[in-house]
Amino acid sequence: MSLYDITFRTTYGETISMAEYRRKVILIVNTATRCGLSGQFTELESLHEKYNEKGLVVIGFPCDQFMGQEPETNETMVNVCLINFGVTFPLSEKIEVNGEHAHPLFVYLKEALPGGILGSGITWNFTKFLIGRDGVPFRRYAPTTPPADIEDDIVRLLGA
Repeated sequence: MSLYDITFRTTYGETISMAEYRRKVILIVNTATRCGLSGQFTELESLHEKYNEKGLVVIGFPCDQFMGQEPETNETMVNVCLINFGVTFPLSEKIEVNGEHAHPLFVYLKEALPGGILGSGITWNFTKFLIGRDGVPFRRYAPTTPPADIEDDIVRLLGA
């Protein structure tokens, strides 16, 4: 299986194939609006605005598996992210990133880029995965890594 075989559903219920992002640099982030790290939404949006036309795609995957920090519904999530954080990048429907019902994208990413001493599981909201234009997962970043600290890697992968 490749990245491009995987699909996800948007908060509006539309099915999107990752193949639509072929030849793009993709930043995947599991998000939560009530997380103490939610200020990262603003930095993610800045990266999206700065590099989208050069080929970067940022996609948020809301998840409520960590202390119930994503209470929004699929219907209200987009507005909350836009109003509170200025988010315009795509968001999936709420998903699970760990366990038996983990979304196939996160199963794939965790296998391609295992975590540290705790294994491959996602440890918290705002774990980030950067994928190159070739569809190959490039690097995994900890939840506490500010999105601005990923910018050099994004620029390198964009060839900008």
